[in-house]
Amino acid sequence: MQISRRMTLVGLGLALAGCAKPQSKFLTYDGPTVTSVLLYKSERRMFMMHDTTALKTYNFQLGFAPAGHKQVERDGRTPEGAYRINRRNPNSQYHLSIGISYPNDRDREVARALGMPPGGDIFIHGTPQAKLGSPDWTAGCIAVTNPEIEEIYAMVTDGTPIFIYA
Repeated sequence: MQISRRMTLVGLGLALAGCAKPQSKFLTYDGPTVTSVLLYKSERRMFMMHDTTALKTYNFQLGFAPAGHKQVERDGRTPEGAYRINRRNPNSQYHLSIGISYPNDRDREVARALGMPPGGDIFIHGTPQAKLGSPDWTAGCIAVTNPEIEEIYAMVTDGTPIFIYA
């Protein structure tokens, strides 16, 4: 009888564990509005700003050729300049991602003069487990950890200005 009771309790425990709600990657944010994002490539530091106050700071990884402004597709560089957050991808292969409005008219003009396409699809995104701790590895995007992109995804809205400095 003792064994039967233990088996019942173990079975009940397993059944309840199976009912646990999985943690969502979609967080909520109810703090001050993020009015801009400042990103300093050489320092690998990104600041979520409310006016002149830094709300949160993140370290990040860049493209495989991080120095200089992105000029053409597949150059491995991250753009520099003033852009906007313009889209989000909840189904990103990099956990979550937030799009940056590269290329702008000037970027297209420079690439055209070089006879190449400017590229696109520049995002702030999460990091696959295999890339954690790796040196710069993206194709020109800004990579943070998966828990960090969950925070950023919740904090930043489409239309938020992002300023990317060398």
